[in-house]
Amino acid sequence: MNGFTDRFSDRLEPLGVAAGVFLVVMSLLTVVGMPWATNGSIAVSILQLLGIVGTVAIGVGLVWLVRTE
Repeated sequence: MNGFTDRFSDRLEPLGVAAGVFLVVMSLLTVVGMPWATNGSIAVSILQLLGIVGTVAIGVGLVWLVRTE
């Protein structure tokens, strides 16, 4: 019994939290990279931003789902 695994009720909980945090961080890094600067269409830029917001929502939802009892 070690301190890291004893604080989680499920063995896969750290993996779910790590995956959710990874999705959020990668989405934020995508925004920092300004993907809308490389295309000329406003519609495509809006679609990219909606995809980024959706990815953040999925990541936050995954962390919330894993952390609830």
